[in-house]
Amino acid sequence: MTALTRPSGRSADQLREISLETGVTRYAEGSCLVKFGHTHVLCTASWTDKVPGWMRGTGSGWVTAEYGMLPRATHTRGRREAAAGKQSGRTQEIQRLIGRSLRSVIDLKALGENQVTIDCDVLQADGGTRTASITGGFVALAMALKYLKAEGVLDTNPIQKQAAAVSVGLFQDHPVLDVDYPEDSKGEADMNVVMSSDGGFIEIQGTGEERPMTRTELDEMMRLAEKGCMDLFEMQRKAIG
Repeated sequence: MTALTRPSGRSADQLREISLETGVTRYAEGSCLVKFGHTHVLCTASWTDKVPGWMRGTGSGWVTAEYGMLPRATHTRGRREAAAGKQSGRTQEIQRLIGRSLRSVIDLKALGENQVTIDCDVLQADGGTRTASITGGFVALAMALKYLKAEGVLDTNPIQKQAAAVSVGLFQDHPVLDVDYPEDSKGEADMNVVMSSDGGFIEIQGTGEERPMTRTELDEMMRLAEKGCMDLFEMQRKAIG
């Protein structure tokens, strides 16, 4: 096997430069501008005291998510999905993933009949937009719930655990952490791992793009994902305060 040379110059177990900036919008109950290297996503959390019709009278709340990419988030301009009149399958799949991931760490009963919507808008994409959205989306959600408790809307904070996500993959036949676009486009395998701060796994999405992964490679990618998520949990805690 040849020596690993990542386009970014990072070591195999090194995250991109991560930034989690809170309070970046004036009106949202919670917000976070998350940066995974050149991938930048604006995450906002909006509260309403109404839940979907099928949840009324249950005493439980709801957390949902919407995701989208700005037209020039990538190298060439993409058409706005609103102009096309419908969301792509990719968009729907990603926003459902974000919603599932965030709901899994929230006590929906403690949320009461309130709904929080997480909007994840990709300003710039360089791989890992869904993992950045989950990581920053949790921070925005936590900031919103913190605000709602301070305002007396909530009696207790519904957060039970943190949620964060990171991508791993095979590049030049080496397991690597936090895959960017150059690695994703030329790599042999790609995997997104969503974890909770107690060490649990919320969701794992993995594909052998060029060839099947060996068990040894898979085990090493999972080890890298755990390491990356643990680092992200610490960054989230510092951002939330």
